[in-house]
Order: sequence, then structure tokens, then C-alpha cells
Amino acid sequence: MTTAFNGIAAQPAPAPQKSRMSKARVLGLILLAIWTACALGIVYFLVSSWNPELVARYGPNYASGLWVTVKLVVISFIAGAILSVPVAMGRKSANSLARGLSYGYVYFFRGTPLLAQTFLIYYGLGSFRPQLDAIGLWWFFRDAWYCAILAFTLNTAAYQAEILRGAIASVPRGQWEAAAALGLSRWITIRKVIAPQAMLVALRPYVNELILLLKGSAIVAIITVFDLMGETRRAYARSFDFQTYIWAALIYLALVELLRIGTEKAEQRLTRHIRRA
Repeated sequence: MTTAFNGIAAQPAPAPQKSRMSKARVLGLILLAIWTACALGIVYFLVSSWNPELVARYGPNYASGLWVTVKLVVISFIAGAILSVPVAMGRKSANSLARGLSYGYVYFFRGTPLLAQTFLIYYGLGSFRPQLDAIGLWWFFRDAWYCAILAFTLNTAAYQAEILRGAIASVPRGQWEAAAALGLSRWITIRKVIAPQAMLVALRPYVNELILLLKGSAIVAIITVFDLMGETRRAYARSFDFQTYIWAALIYLALVELLRIGTEKAEQRLTRHIRRA
């Protein structure tokens, strides 16, 4: 309803937003209460069912499995980062064949489950033992550890290639033009001008991909790699104590939290010049 004041029609007052904000706040408090209750329930269960003998017996196995998980994730992530560079360059190439092959690679490994890819490499290629033995590659594909590294490397390379391509595309075209005006070579331009800006954009997506890779690493227990989840399954099969899985979940959660904190610290350090400005 409009009113007039001194001959000027007043505009209708905007609808109040306070009720909408209060509902969102109440919902947030409810969810926080639910999560707090779940966390307290887990803590109570662990304290009430604490079994020192179980920890002493399987603790070293958990440590060994954790080390296997860390090695698998780190090796696969680094190898995938190296492989992602030519794939990302192929996605941006003017050559239609290179662009098509890169697109097909990314499309396949991003569009199919990591578990299926691992099975295809471990069980699928394992059925070609005579052919692989003839070319001297059976030693590689008969080992579940190597097959897991290969599957994870190919999978994360597809995601990292898209992260890298998007980060490079986010750098304004004027940066390339300014570097060309200064007479910088393409390699120097990429290394000194484009890459530092692109890495700021890609930092969080890269860490998100690392976290997804860490959580996805649990599937290698299915192909007899005794990582953290593999040791957890073995501990549960021998003890039938459900807290073995809770401890594994807490270890994964702690690793993710360490990555999150490290990312925030790195981002604050890398963007300090922007915040000062």
C-alpha cells in the first residue's frame, strides 16, 4: 500500500527479511544440535567400550595401513599431476586429434566410478596374462599395489587436468598480452606470470581432489591392498568389534582436517599481498 507525502508517492516497503533469517538460524541451530549429539554419542560409545587389549593388538596394524594409504595417495596425486599437464594442454590444443583424445580421456575417467576403473585394471587386464607376460608387464599387473596406483593416477589426472585447464583459463588475456609486450618467451610467461595466478585459483580445487582421493583410497582394500581400511576390515573380522570402524573413520577425519588447516594456512600466506592491498 502506497502513501503520499508532500505530493510524492512513497514506494511500498520491502518485505521484512528478519523472519526468513530467523528460520535459517533456527534450522542451523537444530542441525548443530543433532551433530553435537551424534559426536557425543560416539565419544560415549568409545569411552564406555574402551578395550586396551584391542588397541595394543591392532594399533600397529592401523599405523602400517595408514602409511600404505598415505603412500598410495601421495604417489598417485603427484603422478596424476604430472600426467594432467599434457592432458590439459591437449584440451586447449588447436590440433583436433589431440583435443579429441584428451577430451575422451577426461570424459571416460570422470564419467565412470573409480571402483570400476580399479576392477578393470586389476581383474580385467589380469585376464590377459599370456599377452602381458610376453611383453614383460605381467610383474606389474599381477601386483594389486601397482594396479591401485595406476588406477588412481589415471583417475586423478583427469580431474586435475580440468582443474589446471580452468585455472589457466581464469587468468585474464591481458596478462598474456602484457608479457608478450615485454618480450617474454612463452615458457617464461607461463612460469612467471600465468602459473602463479592460476595456482591461487586452483589451490582449493586441488586440495578438494586430494581429499576425494584420500577418501576413495579405501576401495583398494577390496583388491587385497592392506591400507587403513584393509587393516580395519581384518581387525573387525578377527574381533567383531564395531569400534574398529569408528577408529578408522576418526583417522580419516583427522587427515582431512589436517589438509583443511594446511590449505587455509597456505592460502593466507600466498594471498597476503592481496589482503594488504
